[in-house]
Amino acid sequence: MSLSSLYLAWVEDLPPRLNGVKRTRGIALTMPDGVTLKTDHYAPDSIGPHPTILMRLPYGRRGFAPIAEAYAERGFHVVIQACRGTERSGGEFDPFTNERADGLATLDWIKAQSWFDGRIGLTGPSYLGYAQWAISDALPPVAAMATKVTTANFRPVVFPSGAFHLNLWLSWVQVIEGLRDRPLATAARMFSGDIERRTDRAAAILPLVEADKVAVGHKVPFWRYWFEHAIGNDAFWAALDHRNRLSETTPPVHFISGWYDFMLDPLLADYRRLVELGHQPYLTVGTWFHIAEELQRDNLRETLIWMRAKLLGDETGLRRRPVRIHISGLDEWHEFDRYPPGPPDPVTWHIGPGSTLAQARTGTGSDIYRYDPADPTPNLGGAIFAFTGAGAVDNAPLEARNDVLVYTGPVLTSPVTIIGQCRMALHARSSLGHTDFFVRLNDVGPDGRSINICDGLIRVTPETPQEPDGSWRLSFPLHATAHSFRPGHRLRLLITSGAHPRYARNLGTDEPVGTAMAMAVNDVEIFHEGTGVTLPGYAI
Repeated sequence: MSLSSLYLAWVEDLPPRLNGVKRTRGIALTMPDGVTLKTDHYAPDSIGPHPTILMRLPYGRRGFAPIAEAYAERGFHVVIQACRGTERSGGEFDPFTNERADGLATLDWIKAQSWFDGRIGLTGPSYLGYAQWAISDALPPVAAMATKVTTANFRPVVFPSGAFHLNLWLSWVQVIEGLRDRPLATAARMFSGDIERRTDRAAAILPLVEADKVAVGHKVPFWRYWFEHAIGNDAFWAALDHRNRLSETTPPVHFISGWYDFMLDPLLADYRRLVELGHQPYLTVGTWFHIAEELQRDNLRETLIWMRAKLLGDETGLRRRPVRIHISGLDEWHEFDRYPPGPPDPVTWHIGPGSTLAQARTGTGSDIYRYDPADPTPNLGGAIFAFTGAGAVDNAPLEARNDVLVYTGPVLTSPVTIIGQCRMALHARSSLGHTDFFVRLNDVGPDGRSINICDGLIRVTPETPQEPDGSWRLSFPLHATAHSFRPGHRLRLLITSGAHPRYARNLGTDEPVGTAMAMAVNDVEIFHEGTGVTLPGYAI
């Protein structure tokens, strides 16, 4: 037992250790095209048979070694592999492109090993989860998956509503490039705020295709390739979309995510697809962001329980009801048979004069603001890829800006609990045909702090259908949440035209996002009539 696995078992409150571990590191596993991928094997030091857990990752094997040991100490063979072009594996890293072919070859190697007993589990968060979906249709009959903060389809993650998820990819490029060349220094930068600061500097660069040099100090081949080939190219994404692998024969899946994870909605789409196919997947969602410490703690323990139930037949510790979600505001966990837990009782809140938000319609009137991409509306907290500043934060600095409209409801006398996706109806007009609208729902406490609960973005272009007066009537969802607005609190709705650098700023022109240089100021009008947010209400 290593000190790191001992500490992990204590912190995560894991089931008891069953055996020692034999480690074989640095196996050069040869792919069909001759490229070798560095692979580690952690074997239980006890008489088998034992099922296997596979993790394929681009972040370096060393950081996942304590997790591998924790699984192996509890009766599992564990295989960790550095993806092509990462750490010491050969080839060039081309995100998402090689995970099916390399994953299938790795599965064939595992199946040929004398210690493989026919049972296998796939696990891991984020990119590791995508690598699971890439081979999910090729697993043996006894298999299980634990997919965390991930999805089978990354297109809506990279280009949400047609915008470019700039913060995610500038930050991720730094992590990928740094862990390959300077793992210890990069780990330190993750939690010092340096990655966020460098992301902010790089995001200010035009054209954006050159931002990689500011972020990491050199050109990044896949960054530039994506600007040239991935934007608006259906064929590019079709080859990387693994939603077709979700089928009647998909192994049992436990989905784990957070209400402030930027991949939550695509993950929930994967969950709903399996339910439609007749599966009963498990779903655990906490009030977490992508790399929250509590998320890491829960997913290791939950994965062990899941793998023991599905691969070993030991359902000790497996909860009876498949859906477990945390409801913020109440600060309570609730369990259900499905998600969402039945039809909601929808209530619509409408904007009105005097920056009001009310259930009664207020008729005519409008409010205006000016969006200047040279001074873009900043992002604050929320569902972002960040090691600092993600999740729920006080939105006071954002609400003080002239380019943000703020509408506040009355003090609540009874709780308003929502589960699922709020839906925004927006009646708007702008001086430019290229416009983004970013909407956020906040909870204002008795102390005046305005905390973000959920938000959503929509992009309009000259092709977006318009009313005879040139306005748009738009309808779009905010990201899923579970929250209770308590008595004494107020609802608040924010409307603006950007959240930079979370999303690449809309420059107001029709230039390609990677090479655009010109910027245009946009005057935006929001009409009271036809603008409001519908909440999926539940009695809890």
